[in-house]
Amino acid sequence: MLLNELMKDHMLILASESARRKTLLEGLDLKFEVIVKKNIPEDYPPNLDKFEIPVYLAKHKSGFYTDLLHDKTILITADTIVWHNDTVVGKPVNIQHAKEILSSLSGSMHEVITGVCIRSDKKLKTFYSHSRVVFSKISSEEINYYVEHYQPFDKAGAYGIQEWIGYIGIEKIEGSFYNVMGLPVQMLYRELMNFVEEARS
Repeated sequence: MLLNELMKDHMLILASESARRKTLLEGLDLKFEVIVKKNIPEDYPPNLDKFEIPVYLAKHKSGFYTDLLHDKTILITADTIVWHNDTVVGKPVNIQHAKEILSSLSGSMHEVITGVCIRSDKKLKTFYSHSRVVFSKISSEEINYYVEHYQPFDKAGAYGIQEWIGYIGIEKIEGSFYNVMGLPVQMLYRELMNFVEEARS
């Protein structure tokens, strides 16, 4: 049975304001509703490793939506981090910061890790997807053009792989392309399938 058939009696909620995640989830041909609660803190314990951070944050976010969960409701939350030079690279705070981030990523490899939490009123499942992304050397003119025209201030690592900078700058990817966009939909499809089938058994 296809997932959209398994899900026909369920209400699926995507708790994310990311337009990219919404587009990717739509690509699975699932009916869902986007619900976003503002000002959820994104702090995490300092002892977590790079794989634990996005999983912790995705699970943490889901806890703010438990009032929406009832029988046959499934909630999806996610968090994506960029890991470079042994540290988390967050979203740029301004134009200059975005240019500095892209300059640091230029000509090197960084990692993108997305943590996902699937939650119902009875159970919870978390997982993560890990990709390695290699940027070719990008000139300051190219960086300036991208930042000024695309304003990637809502993106971890200051870039969207599906945008101009990805077209001209990404040399190689190991792992899921869609994970780098913000939602590993192939893994999510399988995990949702298992989640719903287990509930039925």
